[in-house]
Amino acid sequence: MAENSIFAYQRDVAKLSVFSEGRNKTAIELTHKDLSDFIAILYDLGLSARSQARIISGIKQFYSFLILEDHLKEDPSELIEQPKIGLKLPEVLTIEEIDQLIAAIDMSKTEGHRNRAIIETLYSCGLRVSELVALRFSDLYFDEGFIRVIGKGNKERLVPVSQSVEKEIKIYNDHIRRHQNINKGDENVVFLNRRGAKLTRVMIFTIIKQLSEAIGLKKNISPHTFRHSFATHLIEGGANLRAIQEMLGHESITTTEIYTHLDQRFLKEAILSYHPRNAGS
Repeated sequence: MAENSIFAYQRDVAKLSVFSEGRNKTAIELTHKDLSDFIAILYDLGLSARSQARIISGIKQFYSFLILEDHLKEDPSELIEQPKIGLKLPEVLTIEEIDQLIAAIDMSKTEGHRNRAIIETLYSCGLRVSELVALRFSDLYFDEGFIRVIGKGNKERLVPVSQSVEKEIKIYNDHIRRHQNINKGDENVVFLNRRGAKLTRVMIFTIIKQLSEAIGLKKNISPHTFRHSFATHLIEGGANLRAIQEMLGHESITTTEIYTHLDQRFLKEAILSYHPRNAGS
C-alpha cells in the first residue's frame, strides 16, 4: 500500500484503541454492540460518510487479521454496515480558469518559471501531486513525446507530454534550476525549492491556493483539481475511456468512469442553457 494509506489505517485503528480503553476493554474484547456505539460516535463527530466508510473498512480489515492470526474466533465487525456514499463529482476548472491561474503567476519572481512549469505539468499530464514532486529528469523523454511516471504501488506508466510542458520545463531549467546549489541526492529531481531541495506536497498546495486567491476563484481547488480537469476535458473532447485510464494510472476502469458522469453533467448544463425550449426558464 501507499505510505499515506498505511498511516490512514494506523490512525483509524488508533481511534478504535482509544475507544476500547474508554470502555476498559481491549480491541479483542469489543462486541458488535461496542463497535456500533463507536460508529455512532463517528457520526456524531460530523465525519463524512466517505471518512466513516474508510474507518469501518480499516476496522474490518483489522478484525480479519486478528481472526487470521487466531486471536479471535468470531468477527464482531462482520454485521457492521458501511454508510451509503453518494457519487461525489470532483471540482473541475474550465480552460479559461486554468489560463487565468497561469497568467496570475508573478514572472518577476525567481520561482515564477518553476510555478508555471508546475501548473502546466499538473494539468497537461494529469499527475498526482506525489508524482509531480517525485518527477526526475531521467523520466523525461521529450524526443519521444512521453514522460515516465511512477504511480501508486510503484506502477510505471508513460504519459504523452505536450509541447507547452516541454517548453516550460526547459525554460525553468535553463533560467533558474541550473543556477541553483542543489542538495545532494536531489540532482535529478525536476522541481526544487529555493534551497535546492525537492519540493513537498504541501508547497504545491500552497502555490495553488495563492494563485486561486489572486484571481478570486470561488471554487475550492487543490493539485488534484488539475488532474480532474485533465480527464474531464479529454472526455469532453471525445477521448477513449481506456486511454484516459492508462494516462491516469487507474487500476480499475470504474475509477475512471466518474469522468463520464462529469461529462454528462457538462452536457446537461449545455442543454439547459442553450436549448430553445429551456430559454427563460
